[in-house]
Parts: sequence; C-alpha cells; structure tokens
Amino acid sequence: MAKDNVEDAPKKKGKFKKLLLIGVAAIALIGAGAGAGIYFGALSAHEAKPEDKYPKLVLRSEDSGEPAAEGEDKEAPPKVGTVSVPNDRFKVDPRKYEITYYPITDSFTTNLADGSGFLQVGISLSTFYDGKVINNIKRQAVPIRSVVLMVLAEQDPALLSTSQGKQRLQRQLTAAINDVLRDKEGFGGVDNVYFTSLVIQ
Repeated sequence: MAKDNVEDAPKKKGKFKKLLLIGVAAIALIGAGAGAGIYFGALSAHEAKPEDKYPKLVLRSEDSGEPAAEGEDKEAPPKVGTVSVPNDRFKVDPRKYEITYYPITDSFTTNLADGSGFLQVGISLSTFYDGKVINNIKRQAVPIRSVVLMVLAEQDPALLSTSQGKQRLQRQLTAAINDVLRDKEGFGGVDNVYFTSLVIQ
C-alpha cells in the first residue's frame, strides 16, 4: 500500500503540471487573439474611408447671404462640406445646400461649326459641394478648357440665337466638364454652367 501511495504522488504532480501548462497556453492564446483584435480594430477605425476623399455637400447657413465688407476683395476661404453623398449624381435640394460660384477668368473663343464666324463665351461654374470641387476645377483647368472649346466649336449659330439653344449648350458644357472631373479626379460636382458673356460674330 505504501508503495502505491508513492507511485500515485508523481502521477498527480505530472497531471497538475500538464493542466497548468494547458491553462497557461490557453490564456496566452486568448490574450494574443484579443490583442490582435484590438490592434487591427484600431487600424481599421483610423483608415480613411473611400468617400472621405470626395467632396461633401455644404449645408446652407443662416449667415451665408452676408455681403463682404467694403474693401474686402480677397478670395474667401474654401467652404467645408459636412454631408457625404453616394456619388456626384445625387439630386441636390438647392433650398437645403449652399451654392458656390467659380468664374473662369479667361473667355473661350472658337470658330463656329459652319465656318460662318466665331463664338466667344465667358462662363462661371456652380457647385453645392465644398472647396474640393473648386480645387479640382483649378487643377484640371487645361483639360476643362480643351473640352469647353471642343463643345463650343460644334455649335450651330442659328440654335445659339434662341434661349433653348443656350440652355442646351449649358447642359452640354456641364456634362462635358463633369466628365473631365470624373475621369481625372473621380468626382464631378459641377451643378451648372452660367454664361457671363456670349458673343456670336
């Protein structure tokens, strides 16, 4: 009997060590898994979402209609948008969002399609999006200028003498400029093109 007790003692110690090692290994695995989860969760929380790089709509504010003080001719700081939208084809309610106008300083001059004369146009662009759209327009000034000249060169002077013809040209220019911005920047954002001058000769 005494011999049996002596043999049982080492077996119990061996089982205890084995259970202790399994317990420590399980705790280490759980800790490593939790640590990895926290680490990768924190990384993904700080990653920029794809829509964060796109312009956002600017909500209309109560003081947006205040005129600039006399003598202030410096450029206003770019507006910061707060409303994300799925894409730039989102239908915007003009009563809810603030509009920004961006005048293209140089006018566009081109020969007319039928060769009967030339067309000279000054334009201004409007957007309901933040300053990112204006920055994109400035950055893509050369391809925008090129596409505007191509659209203008295709015009029929008889159609441009009517208001429907001018509205059609506005839609064509808006679509062409947005196509350039989507191609080069991934986002259009131009709501409309307005004529600041239009001369047909």
